[in-house]
Amino acid sequence: MNTILNCLVQQHDWRILPFALLVSVFSLLIALSLFDRARNVARRSRRVYLIAAPLVAGLGVWSTHFIAMKAYDVGVPVRYDIEETALSLGVVVIAFYAAMHLALAEAGRVSRVVAALTCGLGVASMHFLGMAGLRLSGAMLSWNPLLVVIALAGGMLLVSAIALLPWRVGARRVFLATFLGALGVCWLHFVAMSAVIITPTPGVLLPAAAAAEATLTLWIGASVGLLAIIAAFLTGMVWWSRHSALGQLREAIEAMPDGLGFYDADDRLAIWNQRYAEVNPEIASALKVGVTFREILETGLRAGIYPCAEGREQAWMAERLANRRRPLGAMEQNVGDRWLRVQDRRTSEKGTVTVCSDITDLKRDAQALAEARDAADTANRAKSQFLANMSHEIRTPLNGVIGVAQALARTDLDEQQREMLDLIHSSSRTLQTLLSDILDLARVESGRLELSDEAFDLARATEEAAQLYAAAARDKGLQFLVEVAPEARIWVQGDAVRLKQVLTNLVSNAVKFTASGFVSLTVDAGPQGLRFVIQDTGIGFDAETRDRLFSRFEQADGDITRRFGGSGLGLAISRELAAMMGGDLGCESEPGGGAAFILTLPLRPAAAPAASTPTLVAPDHARLVEKARRLRILVADDHPTNRRVVELILDQEAVELVSVEDGVQAVEACRASVFDLVLMDMQMPVMDGLTATREIRLHEVAMGMPRTPVVMLTANALPEHIAAGLDAGADRHLAKPFSVDALLAMVAELTSDAPQAAFQAA
Repeated sequence: MNTILNCLVQQHDWRILPFALLVSVFSLLIALSLFDRARNVARRSRRVYLIAAPLVAGLGVWSTHFIAMKAYDVGVPVRYDIEETALSLGVVVIAFYAAMHLALAEAGRVSRVVAALTCGLGVASMHFLGMAGLRLSGAMLSWNPLLVVIALAGGMLLVSAIALLPWRVGARRVFLATFLGALGVCWLHFVAMSAVIITPTPGVLLPAAAAAEATLTLWIGASVGLLAIIAAFLTGMVWWSRHSALGQLREAIEAMPDGLGFYDADDRLAIWNQRYAEVNPEIASALKVGVTFREILETGLRAGIYPCAEGREQAWMAERLANRRRPLGAMEQNVGDRWLRVQDRRTSEKGTVTVCSDITDLKRDAQALAEARDAADTANRAKSQFLANMSHEIRTPLNGVIGVAQALARTDLDEQQREMLDLIHSSSRTLQTLLSDILDLARVESGRLELSDEAFDLARATEEAAQLYAAAARDKGLQFLVEVAPEARIWVQGDAVRLKQVLTNLVSNAVKFTASGFVSLTVDAGPQGLRFVIQDTGIGFDAETRDRLFSRFEQADGDITRRFGGSGLGLAISRELAAMMGGDLGCESEPGGGAAFILTLPLRPAAAPAASTPTLVAPDHARLVEKARRLRILVADDHPTNRRVVELILDQEAVELVSVEDGVQAVEACRASVFDLVLMDMQMPVMDGLTATREIRLHEVAMGMPRTPVVMLTANALPEHIAAGLDAGADRHLAKPFSVDALLAMVAELTSDAPQAAFQAA
C-alpha cells in the first residue's frame, strides 16, 4: 500500500492528474448514456449509438492513460513507439465495441458480467500495450508481479460490479456505472504504475525524441478534442431526438379525439391538448401551466357547470378529489348540458393523466334506445293483450258454432242435414287450427312458449300423430305407411304434445299436397339421435322455394293457397318447435318428384313407467246416465251462447243445470246451494271467474264444506291463463272451443265420487 501511495504522491504531477480523471469520467458518462439510449430505441436505430459509444469510451480511457503518463515522472528521458501506442487505442475501442454488443445480445446477468470483464481486459490490454511502447533513455522498465496481479484483480472486480447493478434504463444507474468504471480504470492504471520498476542502464541511451513527444501530445490533444466533438454532437443528436419525439408526442396528443390533461405529483397541470379545453369550455380560461386541479374544480363550481354539486359544493369537491387520488375506473359526469366520461390514471411518478370524453351523443342515443325499448315492451304487452283478447273473442263464437254443431250431430238428421253439418265441422276445425297456429307463433316469438319434459312412449306418440290423417289418405286413394324401427320403440324424455304437433303438421301437408302415390312416416334412433322422415309423392318444389318454405305465411306458389288451403304457418312453427326441442327440420324435394321432410331430435332415453293393473271403465256417456241421481252443475258464463252450448250438450244427460251470468251470481249460488261441479268462465263482468273461484274456496273453508270441483271453461287458453286458474283454486282448465267428448269426460271424471247427500237437499 505504501508503494502505491508513494507512486501517487511522489511520482505524479497533481496539476495534470485532475484533467486525466475528468476525461475518464466525462467519456465514460457519455458512453454509458449512449449505451442506455441504444437499449431504449428500436433495433434498426441502434447502429449509430453502438459505434459512437465504444469510440467515446475507448478514446476517453486511452486519453486518460496517456494524460496520466504525462504526469508520471520517470526520471529519465522517454519517448513512445507510435505503432504500439496506436495499437493500444485500437484494442480498447474494439474491446468496448464487443462488450456492448454482448450486453445487448442477451439480458442475463452472466452475459453482463462477461461483457464487463471484456471491458476490463480491454482496458488492461490497452494499458500494458501502451507501457510496452514506452522507450526509456539510460534505464530499463520491469514489473512487480504481485502489484500487477492486484491491479488486474481490483480493476476487474470494480468493472464487474457494474453488471450487478439493476438492469434498467435510468440516470441513477448511468451515474453509478460511470463511478464504478472510472474507479476501475484509475485503480488499474495507478496500481499498475506503482508496479513499475525502473532500473538504470547507462549504456542504453536514446536519441532526442522531441518530435515523437510532440506527436504524442498532439495525439492526446486530438483525442480529447475529438472526444469533446463527438460528445457534443451526440448530445445534440439526443437533444434533437428527444425534442423531435416530444414534438411528435405533442402532435399525437393534439390529434386525440378525447381531451387529455397531465398533472404532476403536486396535481398541477403540466400539459393538455386542445380537445381538453373544448370539452371543458367553461374552464378553458383557467387552464394554464401550474394551475392545480382543485382550482380548476373551483372555477367550474363558480360557473355552475356541475348540477350534481348544487347545494353541496364542498362535499362534492371532497368526493371528486378522493376519487382522483384513488381512481377506480371511468366515471360519468354531468357538465352543463353535456355528459363527460372522465378517467384518471396514476403514473409511476405520482402524476395523474386525466382523459375526458364527450359522451353526450351516446347518452342521447342510450336514452332513445331506452325509450324505444320501453315502447317495444309496451307494444309487445299490447300485442300479447290483443292476442289474448282476440283469442277470447274468436274462441267464444267459435265455441258456439262447434258446440251447437256437435249437439246437433247427436240428434236425428237426414242425409242432407248431415252433409251440411259436416261442412260446419270442417270449417270450424280449419278456423280452430288457424287460431292455434297464430297463437303458437306469437308465443314462440315472445319466448313464452314452454316445453314440458316428461317420459312418453315414442312409438305410440308417433303412431297416434300419423293416424289422425290415415282416413284422409285412404279417402284420396293413397298408400299410408308408418314404420317405427325396433330401436325407436322406446320411452324417451321430452314434450309428446309438441312432437305430435310437428308430426301432424308434416303428415297433413304430405297428404294435402299428394294426389296419388303414397305418404310415409319412418322413425329411426341412433347415436346421432332421433330421425323422423315424412316422405310423399306429391307436387314437390324447387330449390328457390325450399329456401323460403319455412318462412311465415309462405307456400310453394301463389295459387297453392287457393288450391289446397292453409295459412302457411305450419312449417314455420314446426321448425321453431324443432329448434326449441334441440333439433332441426329440413327438407329435400324437386318439382313433381315429391318431397321428404327430415326432423332430427336429440335422443334422451327414459325408463318406462311401472305397468298398472287395467280396470274396466264404462264410457263417459254411460257413466253419466248410469248415476242413480241427477248431477247438479253450476254454469257461470256471461255469454248466452256459451251457456246454451253447455245446456245442449248436457241436456240429454242426467244433469240438472243452474246458469248464472257473472262471478257474483256464481258465488251467491254456491253459498245458497250445493253443486257437484262448477263450470266457470274466466272473463266476466261484475266479478271475473278467478275472483269468484277464490271466494268459493274461502266460503268452503269457512263453512267446513267439502271441496266442489271447479273447471275453468274459458276462451282464455294461454299458458298463463291456465296457471292463473289453478292458482285461484280451479281443478281443471278446458279451453273453448271444446268437444262434446272432452266436456263429458271431464264431467264424468270430476263427479265420479259425488256424494248422494248432495241431492237430498234438492
